[in-house]
Amino acid sequence: MIKLKRVYEKPSPADGTRILVERLWPRGLTKKRAAVDLWLKEIAPSAELRKWYGHDPEKWEQFQVRYTKELRQNKEAIQTIREEAKKDVLTFVFAARDEKRNSAMVLKNFLERQ
Repeated sequence: MIKLKRVYEKPSPADGTRILVERLWPRGLTKKRAAVDLWLKEIAPSAELRKWYGHDPEKWEQFQVRYTKELRQNKEAIQTIREEAKKDVLTFVFAARDEKRNSAMVLKNFLERQ
């Protein structure tokens, strides 16, 4: 089971293993407050893709296609997630304000389709 949660929301025991799926550490957040068990920055979209997207809703469809292509090539990080999923519930924590159109959502959908 994979859940999604903004990293700025209060952690909960129900989160299970909290994995930060961002390339950059979230602004203004201490490690203690983030309560992240694993920071898997290599699973995040490439810097080029992140900058191109810029959270522009008009680019959402194309972003999903491009990020999914990156995920298919990122076998090692995907395997790390699969190993963690065998142990506990996973919560992907992310920094984006848009809770419906973000890379964590694409990652979750990608894993659930496989």
